[in-house]
Amino acid sequence: MKYVGMPLGMWILYKPSFRDHLVSVFGYSAQEAKEISASAKQRYLAIIKKIPAFEKNDRFQMNIVSCAMLSAFVLSMPRRPTVEKLTVFYNDAMMTAPTRWFCRMSGKQKFSEKDVQGMKETAALKAADRNPYSWNMEFLPYPDGSGYEARFTKCGICTLMKEEGLYDLVPAMCRLDYAMADAGGASDFVREYTLASGGPYCDCGYKKKR
Repeated sequence: MKYVGMPLGMWILYKPSFRDHLVSVFGYSAQEAKEISASAKQRYLAIIKKIPAFEKNDRFQMNIVSCAMLSAFVLSMPRRPTVEKLTVFYNDAMMTAPTRWFCRMSGKQKFSEKDVQGMKETAALKAADRNPYSWNMEFLPYPDGSGYEARFTKCGICTLMKEEGLYDLVPAMCRLDYAMADAGGASDFVREYTLASGGPYCDCGYKKKR
């Protein structure tokens, strides 16, 4: 994957928040946070370089770029974080004003004809069959019309973080799904299983708000 484009944009957009939350969540000094961020950028570049280019219609590029960024910061920390602390860090660092705006805009389209069609196309693509850093998904509408489930059987985040020796920290990323759905305002997020916790799949359920 080339650094120019989304990876560069994501780094510019979120690096200040990641750096600031190294201080507020983990207690690093401002100077330590600056040094960790500088090291993280080099690791981020190396991770991005090894990821294949995503197909044009693959909607999950942002997910793997976010994973690359979090992995780079964790690998640059002098102390390995717990999954509990990292969950707070990732949530607070990612849920910036631009992220909340993006979630609200997405929420306005949730359950629309365009949204449902996009989910069906993503399920049919099965991008992880060709790119191990992408996802395979089933689209499962709820029979009562109350929403739908996106059921993932292959996960690019699991692949990347396992390669980087961070597989035990994957749940810190999974938890962001709840915050993003809440910020979208259109659905309640429900989940029973994740691949990272040994489940048969990752279920991402979106229930229409009453």
